[in-house]
Order: sequence, then C-alpha cells, then structure tokens
Amino acid sequence: MKEIGIGLLGFGTVGAGVVEALRKNGDLLAARTGVRLVLRKIADLDLDRDRGVALDRSLLTTDAISVIDDPAIQIVVELIGGTKIARTFITRALEHGKPVVTANKALLAECGAEIFRLAAKHGTAVGFEASVAGAIPIIKALREGLVGNRIARVYGILNGTCNYILTRMEREGDTFDHALKEAQAHGYAESDPTLDVDGWDTAHKAVVLASLAHGFPVDMAAVYVEGIRTLAKVDIDYARVLGYRVKLLGVVKAEPDGIDVRVHPTLIPANHMLSSVNGVFNAVMVDGDIAGQTVYFGRGAGRLPTASAVVSDLADLAVTMAAGAPFPPTLPHDLPGRCLNIGDISSRYYLRISLLDKPGVMGVLTTVLGNHGISIASVVQKETHAGRNVPVIIVTHRAREADMNVALAEIDARPFVGAKTIRLRIEDLDGQI
Repeated sequence: MKEIGIGLLGFGTVGAGVVEALRKNGDLLAARTGVRLVLRKIADLDLDRDRGVALDRSLLTTDAISVIDDPAIQIVVELIGGTKIARTFITRALEHGKPVVTANKALLAECGAEIFRLAAKHGTAVGFEASVAGAIPIIKALREGLVGNRIARVYGILNGTCNYILTRMEREGDTFDHALKEAQAHGYAESDPTLDVDGWDTAHKAVVLASLAHGFPVDMAAVYVEGIRTLAKVDIDYARVLGYRVKLLGVVKAEPDGIDVRVHPTLIPANHMLSSVNGVFNAVMVDGDIAGQTVYFGRGAGRLPTASAVVSDLADLAVTMAAGAPFPPTLPHDLPGRCLNIGDISSRYYLRISLLDKPGVMGVLTTVLGNHGISIASVVQKETHAGRNVPVIIVTHRAREADMNVALAEIDARPFVGAKTIRLRIEDLDGQI
C-alpha cells in the first residue's frame, strides 16, 4: 500500500485532534482509500505541553521550515493560525509543489486569491474544508455534491460563540453581557471575543463560501459586517412575537448585477430548519437552481470536529497523489467578480422606534418612510403611555438599504423620537425546509 508522508505545523487543540484522529482511524482510512497517511513530523514552539495524545517525541521539532523542506513529507498541514507566519509557510510548501491543508479562514479570506494562484502555478492544491463550519463538509458539498448547480443563496450560522449567546438571550433571558460571560466560563468564547461577537469570524467564513460558490475571489473589504454586541433582548422577544428568531447570519446571494455578501443579526422564520440551530452548533443552507434547498448541520469548531475536516482533505489529496492524477482547480474564475455595496441591497426590515405617544406622530413616521419608497407590512405597539416615548415595532416590505439609511436619519432627527432607531434585516428563506 502506498504511503503519503504528512508534516503538521501547529500542535495546538486542532493539531492534537488530527494526531488523535489519524491514530484512532488510520487503519480504517487506509482500508477505505487504499493509501496510508503517515505522520512524519510535527512542528510547534512548545514541545513540552501535554496534548492528551500518545506520541513518539522524535516526531517533534521547533523548526517548521525543516518540516516543509523534508523530502519524506508530501503534504503539509498548517494549523498555526494568523496571517503572517502561516502565509510564509504555506507559500514555501506550495513553491515546493507540496499540497497544503489548512483551517485558516482569516488567511484564505484575506489572501486566498494569491494562495490559490500559487497552488495552480506549481501544479498543486490547497485543502480548506476545516476553514468553515468544523465537521460540516460544506466545502465538499459545494465543490462536488452541488457542482451541477448555480448557487442562488447561501445562508450560514457559522459562529458557535454567537449562536450560544443568542440562544442564552432567548431561552434564559440573559443580557448580552451575561450570556457572553457564560460562554467564556464554558470555554465557548475567548477572553477577547472581538473576532466572534463583532462578526469577523463569520465574515471570513462567508468570504470563503462566496468565493467557492461563485468562482472568483471575494474581497474582504467588500463585505458588510455587523456583530451582535449591541443586540438587546427586547428585540429577540419582539422577533419571537412576530414569528421569527434572531441569528447572526452569513448571507451570500446571487443578484443580476453581482453578488451580495454580508454578515449581521438577522430575523429568520421560526418554522425554518435554520432557526432550530441552537447553542454552539453551526448550520449552512445552500439554495441551488437544480437541487433546491439543502441544509448541513453539525459542530462548527472544536478539537475533533475540525480534525475530521482536516483528515477529509488529507484523504482526498493523498488519493489524487497516489493515482498520479492532476489536482483539480481550487477556484475556477468563470463568473463576473463584482460584490454589491450594502447600500444597493434590498431587504425587509424590523424597526424598533422610540416614539412619543402623541396624536399625529405615527402619520408623520409613515409619511417619511413613504417618501423614501418604504411601505409598512405590520405595526406592533404593546403599550401606550400618553406623553411618553414607547417602543413601536414596524416590519417593512422590501426596501433598498440606501433608502432606509436616509429615512432613518430623517426619523431619528425628529423631536418625537426618543432614541436611535434599532434596525434589523429580515431574510424570509423562501422555499422553506
């Protein structure tokens, strides 16, 4: 049986998971693929910390370059993270003609086009299943299972930290701050949760999915990103009354004049499968023109779930190498590469307006919205207090984002509005599952 040598860069949580997975299921993998994956070297700066896996210490080194350059190593696995050193190591491996497996969504979102071009130039490949949604095989689904589809929409709950926080806010009545502390106490959130709660982790993953679904590298700077830090429990409660749940959603939509890529808290129908995704779990819905809607659910992070995705890529690359076959293109450039500005998108909106309970103000409000082409679908006002500001919930029909921006600026400047209007976008997920 042919052997393929593996070099691992980074022996942290996921790296240890990869070692565990290969040791536990290496024989099974060999029987299924006809190729044996052999772990030949592991590079990490810390060689002494207990990772919870039995290991021959002769495999360990602090010299990552020696691992990349070792002729006995045919595939390099990068699990260091970050965008500087990891980029240097991946570049060196690809220039040596060695395929790379990575879980580095930030690097792919920011430098993916350069990395994929380099892989193509040197006749090799990059496996990145582990970069999005952990154990969920969404990359393989887009590249293989749905290869005959034009992808109309991708919706992703892609960050377990945020999903856990939103679940706590809805079910336990927690504030954002309390739910975040609970997430940190359980190890679901970092001590500095900025990348998660401000939406950037989800945005990196959305860029990877958008680039793959539409065949051109999406510029991270073109993506609108809004996190959950300022989300209030009252809006989660009102959303439930209206038949929705609030999720931090990565949105990728094909439009006639480009693609729409954005991340923000979103109201989605309570009866859709995505709305039932709770806690630290992830889910991705893909809408293809032939397949229709398909949904992929599972653990989006963690030692073994992410390791499962790494091993999947290793198996694919090893089989291709053993057969002496060429690697398929990582990212075909066959579609116009334009991303829409957030101001050009259209959506339905949830608005919470702090409105003075006084005759005539509702009429002024509807007039302002109407002047900007925004029509009202429903209004909820649970209580009235004459002469005081009360929350009025408005759900609109579809409207252009730029028009909504102008309308809200005009509304918030009125003396009968007591606070800045809260605006959340609604995705109705037509063709519901």
